Amino acid sequence: MGAHRRPRQRATGGGRARTAATITLAGAATAAGLGGTGHADPQPTAAQVRARVDKLYQEAEVATEKYNGAKEKADAAEHRLEELRDEAARKEDRLNSAREALGSAAAAQYRSGGLDPALQLVLSADPDRYLDGAAFVERAGSRQTATLGRVREELRDIGQLRGAARVEVTSLKSRRAELKRHRETVTGKLAAARRLLSRLTAEERGRPGRGTGDRVSRSAPGPRDGLTASAQAPNSRAAAAVAYAYQKLGSPYVWGATGPNAFDCSGLTQAAYRAAGVSLPRTTYAQIDAGRRVPRSGLLPGDLVFFYSGISHVGIYVGNGQMIHAPNPSAPVRVAPVDAMPFAGAARVV
Repeated sequence: MGAHRRPRQRATGGGRARTAATITLAGAATAAGLGGTGHADPQPTAAQVRARVDKLYQEAEVATEKYNGAKEKADAAEHRLEELRDEAARKEDRLNSAREALGSAAAAQYRSGGLDPALQLVLSADPDRYLDGAAFVERAGSRQTATLGRVREELRDIGQLRGAARVEVTSLKSRRAELKRHRETVTGKLAAARRLLSRLTAEERGRPGRGTGDRVSRSAPGPRDGLTASAQAPNSRAAAAVAYAYQKLGSPYVWGATGPNAFDCSGLTQAAYRAAGVSLPRTTYAQIDAGRRVPRSGLLPGDLVFFYSGISHVGIYVGNGQMIHAPNPSAPVRVAPVDAMPFAGAARVV
């Protein structure tokens, strides 16, 4: 009997080992999503994909407005730098003319037997020594004193201009680095949105979503709509801006664009008012402060309407609860309800 019990014990031990191994393998299979009881992550629905795409578009628009603001500042810095360089060049031309005049005087003095010490200094090959020689100018007592004084002033001005230019160069480099960061953010968000949209059928992509993928007006606007909205505008400039927006219906959305054939949201409103003879700032953040705030209940055609807590989207109100705006890369300039997005405020700029 004892001889038979030991094999049963070995069999029992082997069974426990096989059971443990089976449990381990089953756990691994479940963790890998391969077991019968394991569940793969469910695929997102079309509505969830569209919601994520809308969110990416909104985030891209925030980055776009930051890019627009940085570009505006970079352009201003570049303009100031060019002005400083032009002014320095003009002063250097005047300085060279003064040096030529002093050179003629120096030649005459040399022929007559001597050269004024101040002239020797000013005509030296080292411009940095000019300012150090101010004392010589004061002691010169010659007919060239006034000219020497002008040279000294020009040199000081040129030195200041060059210093200011160095500051602008540093600022410009910083702005360009900022532009690059925002550009990378925008392109990354838009690329992610395109990848998500590629998972949907054309029918699924065409269904309305939330956010900037707004609900489009069912009836296509026609010329009469534009005339009616313009007639309801509070003044001729607002009417002209509304008319311009109607003319641009169907234009593509391109981030950073201000027209005439493509726009981003703030680029469209800026272009519409530019056509009406009104200068607006480039970004949504600045445009909302460019005019008088108006309540939603008091909107009139031509008013700018802003959306989201970060003021990252803008359209131009055209009446009857509708606006014209540039939504995102998946949709052209279009008419849409003002209540399609979270309303943040409105401004009347004329």
